[in-house]
Amino acid sequence: MSVEVVTLGCRMNLAESERIRGMLAGETDTVVVNSCAVTAEAVRHTRQAIRKARKARPDARLLVTGCAAEIEREAIAAMPEVDGLVANAAKLDPRAWNASASAPTSTSAHTRAFVAVQNGCDHACTFCVIPQGRGPSRSIGVADVLRAVEADLARGAAEIVLTGVDLTSWGHDLGEERLGRLVTAILDAFPTLARLRLSSLDGIEIDPVLEERIAHEPRVMPHVHLSLQHGHDLILKRMKRRHLRGDAVALVERLRASRPGIAIGADLIAGFPTETSDHHAANLSAVRDLAIVHGHIFPYSPRPGTPAARMPQVEHETIRTRAAELRAAVAQERARWLAGLVGTPLSVLAERDGTGHSPEFARVRLPTGTRPGTIVTITPTRIEEGLLA
Repeated sequence: MSVEVVTLGCRMNLAESERIRGMLAGETDTVVVNSCAVTAEAVRHTRQAIRKARKARPDARLLVTGCAAEIEREAIAAMPEVDGLVANAAKLDPRAWNASASAPTSTSAHTRAFVAVQNGCDHACTFCVIPQGRGPSRSIGVADVLRAVEADLARGAAEIVLTGVDLTSWGHDLGEERLGRLVTAILDAFPTLARLRLSSLDGIEIDPVLEERIAHEPRVMPHVHLSLQHGHDLILKRMKRRHLRGDAVALVERLRASRPGIAIGADLIAGFPTETSDHHAANLSAVRDLAIVHGHIFPYSPRPGTPAARMPQVEHETIRTRAAELRAAVAQERARWLAGLVGTPLSVLAERDGTGHSPEFARVRLPTGTRPGTIVTITPTRIEEGLLA
């Protein structure tokens, strides 16, 4: 049987899994679990994926990489289903897999390509364990990024998504470079590239050139996902974030003034240690004030070795309730937003499952027979099961 790569977690893992799949294309009967450890729940899902993979393919070689394999190394290695671990820092090195150095970095055509341009993180958010799994921030140079984009375009990608653990820190280790410079280089090098999308951004690190591209460049998708984390300044300070609520509000106001249809997404944590009902109310109001329509809601869970794990904890049931309320608030904003798109012609990139995404990242059901990878104009007339149709 062929190589199977099971991906959990972030878009960074998605991009890396594609490269791992390419490097192992010549192997047989191998399963790789590319794990996540951002929360305790993510580690639980990793364990479930390992057990499920072993049950489905009892004779395969099963290898685990990713953040859970780094942070929970001893526990993951002790699982009877696991044959070996590959260090997170080495997972894009063919030698770590005993693969040829000339192995391809991808084997399949795709409609949307994830290009990892940065890895690791230099910040010390009190809740986050990812720097332990990913190490310090490292940027991929412009020339290497352009080569990767060129290869993905040659394989048929109609949209490029730039990803990173801390994407907006790209270039800090390259001197005076900033992410806006990289975005400009890609747009200049590939004038036929129709769509460039950015994964999660730290709003306080968005440089003036990047903000200008997001606000005014039609080929940069009108969709910004902010690493917001919370809507109350005191909790943001206890998280050791570098922005305040007002910074996010001001950024979104500027972007909407220049590009009124821009869609806002955000990561939000429910039940951070010391969070009171008033703090939670500020989180809920941030969803409304910023009109967050793409929400990633994380119930807080203490991670080993982090300062937040030593702070006074919120009761588990309270965390679950607050997370549900945040999800409901986002769902309300999203429903209102989708209703506003009904009757509006949308440029939709067709994918392989019969749906596609608009520039704002609204998911749209497509007419039967629409060819994947094509960009078609759809004017939705209704909403069905959360999709425009």
